[in-house]
Order: sequence, then structure tokens, then C-alpha cells
Amino acid sequence: MKTILLYSVAIFTSLISQNINAQIQVNSFESLKDKMSTAPKPIVIFVHTDWCMYCKNMENTTFKNSEIVQNLNNNFYFVSLNAESRKRITFLNNDFNFQPNGHKTGVHQLAKELATVNNKIGYPTLTILNAKYEIIFQQQSFLSAKQLSKILKKLS
Repeated sequence: MKTILLYSVAIFTSLISQNINAQIQVNSFESLKDKMSTAPKPIVIFVHTDWCMYCKNMENTTFKNSEIVQNLNNNFYFVSLNAESRKRITFLNNDFNFQPNGHKTGVHQLAKELATVNNKIGYPTLTILNAKYEIIFQQQSFLSAKQLSKILKKLS
């Protein structure tokens, strides 16, 4: 009986440690140039804000799913872009900056480029670029792990 209990505890501990260690490899826009020149892959960009509850929900559920983590890490480059970041980002030989649009509010230029659909920006937005940096997929909404898995399978 003790052997079965010890074996069960060992399996449980192993499963927990695998889930803790399973994290998406997050890339910066600046690092993509070198990576794409040596090993081109589609780029998945998650455009979000700190105040968006759907964004947080996606971060805590969809992007913690082990199948999603494995697929993103193996077949894509993943970038997380806070649409309200005030940091200058250099991407494709262009500098993108935060643009204020009111008192303590604004949107990053790169977020506008990547998360605008039908002339509106929304959060969260998932944008996928091909190896030529062309947008091949955009969706403004929460995506469950099941929904994102279907999208990634089609594109990989």
C-alpha cells in the first residue's frame, strides 16, 4: 500500500512540476530579426492591456494550457505586446512609440498597426504574421485553448 501511495505522489509531483515549467517563450520584437533570418516561423502577437479582464483571462487560461505552450514554443515565435506600453519598439527597421490621446491615456503605434480591425482597436487581439511579416490572421476576442489550438494547427 505504501508503494502505491509513494508512486501516486511521485506521479502527481511530476505532473505539477511539468505544468509549472511549461511556459511560453516570449520574444521581443527586436529579437525577431535574427531569429527569423536563421529559422523563419510564423509570429503570434498577443496585443493586450493591463486593465482588460479578457486579456488577463487569456493569459491565465489559454496561454497556460500545455498543448498551446508546446505548439507556440515549437512552431511559432510568440510576442506579448501591451498596447499601452510607453517603451519605444524597433521592428522591421521602424521605430514605434506610445501616442498619448488624453490625460494619462494613449495607445502604442505598433498596437494600432497590429490590433486594428475594421478601423477599430480592441483587446485582446491575436495577430499572426507569416515569414514575410504579412498579417495572415487577426481576431479581436478572447480565445479559449481549444479555439486557439484549432487556429494554430491550421497555420503550422
